[in-house]
Amino acid sequence: QVQLVESGGGLVQPGGSLRLSCVASGGTFSTYVMAWFRQAQGKEREYVASINWSSDTSYGKFVQGRFTISRENAKNTVYLQMNSLNAEDTAVYYCAAVTNRALGQYNVWGRGTQVTVSS
Repeated sequence: QVQLVESGGGLVQPGGSLRLSCVASGGTFSTYVMAWFRQAQGKEREYVASINWSSDTSYGKFVQGRFTISRENAKNTVYLQMNSLNAEDTAVYYCAAVTNRALGQYNVWGRGTQVTVSS
């Protein structure tokens, strides 16, 4: 059974940076589509970024070049480098995986890591 564990969240000042990590256990990580989503308090979950098995990437419109998703298959880890953070980026960030391409949906989720941007 695949499990995902996020880390790297915390409190950061506006304009600052954070790098989130998500480690996968079980399964064949290199074949998964991996993604980051976020959910701010009182708002719907929002797509942040994804990366496939070929390291092709995609980003939500709000990212505007500030975030970078990457993966390190040898460590079963996906990263989200976040720069130029602002208060609107405050949210719980979740890691997700598509472990079965036939399903075509994110079927494994982590528990999330809190990111708070505040002075």
